[in-house]
Amino acid sequence: MKMQDIKELSEKERGEKLSDLREEYFNLKFQLAMGKIENPGRLKYMRRDIARILTLKTDQPEAAGAKPAEVEKEPKKENKKTAKKK
Repeated sequence: MKMQDIKELSEKERGEKLSDLREEYFNLKFQLAMGKIENPGRLKYMRRDIARILTLKTDQPEAAGAKPAEVEKEPKKENKKTAKKK
């Protein structure tokens, strides 16, 4: 599935497609573990399709003009080598 195809879907359709892809990916992984998978290369494309939908989902607020959520950073801990000696 191409990114343009995903962009044309509504938000609800994208959610449904994401859940379908995740379910199918799970089933393929199960078949892989059992040794009964016909096309193991399909797993690669499934992962990429899931990632495309999730990428569009996270980029969507930026396109609408909303600010992305800021991530708080923890202060750096001093290293023994860089710590000042008293």
